[in-house]
Amino acid sequence: MALIAAIVEMKGRNPKFGYLRIAQQISYVFGVNLDKDVVRRVLAKHYRPALGADGPSWLNFIAQCNDSLWSVDLFRCESVLLKSHWVMVVMDVFTRRFVGFGVTRAPIDGMSVCGMFNHAVAGQPRPKYLSTDHDPLFRFHRWLANLRVLEIGEIKSVPYAPVSHPFVERLIGTIRREALDQIVFWTALDLTHKLDAFRCYYNEQRVYRSLNGSTPAQRPAQQRPPLPTSIISAGGSIVTAYFRFRWPLD
Repeated sequence: MALIAAIVEMKGRNPKFGYLRIAQQISYVFGVNLDKDVVRRVLAKHYRPALGADGPSWLNFIAQCNDSLWSVDLFRCESVLLKSHWVMVVMDVFTRRFVGFGVTRAPIDGMSVCGMFNHAVAGQPRPKYLSTDHDPLFRFHRWLANLRVLEIGEIKSVPYAPVSHPFVERLIGTIRREALDQIVFWTALDLTHKLDAFRCYYNEQRVYRSLNGSTPAQRPAQQRPPLPTSIISAGGSIVTAYFRFRWPLD
């Protein structure tokens, strides 16, 4: 028990220490042969990071955004003919619903980005806010003007921190693992048809652990308070104080 307490205490005082560092330090101090896998199992069972008490966690913040916060991101993939294609993915953060996507051949510009987004959200009710990362593609004048026309506020994620934009990043990873890594496509039109079939599967058939085994289409349309505007800074970025809290992704 003393060894477990020492491992937990060292991790609590040094959150950035990894399993190997903790194992080596305790082995040196106590003169015992401690493996990093033992440290990993001990921390998984006994260590719980303390959350801050001066504001809501990221999960509580996101949970208040029913149909008011969407996330958008871009990724690139190659066809069987080795032609590059850009895909824009739009996701509803509250329901985890795969709202839509846009596909175009590389290279892309501001007009292409606007066209992809308009195609992805066609026929959908507009959100109040849209979260994006700091990709230069989202700084095009046409993109910013398009959001103003649609009356959508843009919220930037924390710079150089993909963990601050996790849901859409995970969706992109799921698309790659479960769709694009399993099939090939020939053209942008072929990719569009296959992604549309995957979108229907993702929303209606694929269960989500954080939704208690239900699908995004079954997510109850519960009313939530509107997104508090106080979290948005003058520059349009999420206040970085909220980033101190741990992301419970699932």
